[in-house]
Amino acid sequence: MFLNFYKHKPIAEITNNDLIVFNNEYIIANKLSASFQNQIVNGVKLFFAKIVNAKLNPELVHRPKKPKLLPNVLSKEEVKQILNAHSNIKHRTMLCLIYSCGLRRSELLYLKPEHIDSKRNVLIIKAAKGKKDRIAPLSDKTVALLREYYKLYKPTQWLFEGQYAGEQYDARSLSNVLTQALEKTNIKRPVTLHWLRHSYATHLLEAGTDLRYIQEILGHKSSKTTEIYTHVSTKSLQKIISPFDTL
Repeated sequence: MFLNFYKHKPIAEITNNDLIVFNNEYIIANKLSASFQNQIVNGVKLFFAKIVNAKLNPELVHRPKKPKLLPNVLSKEEVKQILNAHSNIKHRTMLCLIYSCGLRRSELLYLKPEHIDSKRNVLIIKAAKGKKDRIAPLSDKTVALLREYYKLYKPTQWLFEGQYAGEQYDARSLSNVLTQALEKTNIKRPVTLHWLRHSYATHLLEAGTDLRYIQEILGHKSSKTTEIYTHVSTKSLQKIISPFDTL
């Protein structure tokens, strides 16, 4: 893409300034993301590191900083509205399981009936992000809901199957389940399935759960990833008395 942008210029004549121009006139002009900029810069650096006599010095090319965004979190009341919105037990169970175990969308879709250990009240999440297995605690309410769902649907290969037995539930259909639930609530924010995972982690933290346990449950490789939830937890903030109230 970068070389095509300078197709009328010899590679040996391309300089660091050309990369800046490309970034301004192509990436930023087309409102492409910071992660996309990183991919471009990585590719250009790798390419020009192997080119002899090029005027572009890869060592002087810096990657753009990714924006540090806080996770989107719902209140417990909002979560309750979403989880209770569906009368369809399959739809309700899927959303409840995502929240109550802090699952990613793909992790829910790849669950199998044997991954539910109701005797130990744990959910086994196989080959999750980073190809690592982990377990998440199952609440009594979640186990009861899963038993009710299982008796009604009797899944075979996947815990949540599509229209036909043995067919994995579609990811877009799962997103639609959330959309339909939101339509039945008074929540106007652009909620995604991942908000339920973020909300679960934040609510655990606010309930006093140690960050190390939250890290294990969510399957975070680094504790720094889990620590971001400390920035959105309102438990400590609510104890602060504003000086405005004492005027």
